[in-house]
Amino acid sequence: MRRIVLLLAAGCLFACAGDDSSAPQPSAAASTQQPPSQPAAQNGPRARNADQGQPTSEPQRMTQAEREAALSDRQFQEGQHYSRLTPVQPTVETEGNMIEVVEVFQYSCPACNNFEPYINAWLETKADYVNFVRVPAPWNQLSELHARAYYTAEALGIVEETHDAFFNELHRNRNYLQTEAELADFYGDFGVDEDTFLSTFNSFAVHTKLQRADDLIQRYRVSGTPGIVINGKY
Repeated sequence: MRRIVLLLAAGCLFACAGDDSSAPQPSAAASTQQPPSQPAAQNGPRARNADQGQPTSEPQRMTQAEREAALSDRQFQEGQHYSRLTPVQPTVETEGNMIEVVEVFQYSCPACNNFEPYINAWLETKADYVNFVRVPAPWNQLSELHARAYYTAEALGIVEETHDAFFNELHRNRNYLQTEAELADFYGDFGVDEDTFLSTFNSFAVHTKLQRADDLIQRYRVSGTPGIVINGKY
């Protein structure tokens, strides 16, 4: 649990608010967009750059011993390091004694791209009783398109292959994947034919997951990405 709280605190180092733009901005302005008014990789075949597999900001310099020391040296306080959801909100899919950790993200968000190496490092050491779930935020036209793409990859069973590669395609290759045709081309590099991609992308199952994601993000009162939600409580 202490490692989960540390991950929650690490999320505060980055922030991308929701916006209503139709395309990501390669400049610093992308990280200062305003939230909506309603309540609140592994490298794939597109390894075009020699350094594509390396995180841009090298955020994993802290060793495990240093992380543990940092935990012992500070006390996490409600209202300062985390907030409590009242009333408790439903989890995405966890039942029983599992602890659910949800990452709310946008592929076009630079802060999410910088935060992802922290998530990947934590996933390598997380406890078996932790269930990790990603929820894409469909806050604008582009992020909704990308959220559909994420759930399409999930339905096709290729999220683990494509997730980090999608971030790289946007933030390293500057290919913003703004149309269904561009997305179909991207996923084609992972063995998905265009007809299969488009039929899944526009399916009722993907649409239902997108609606569920939007509802959960409002319930969780997430105002920016990346956001970490633990068990619908914190």
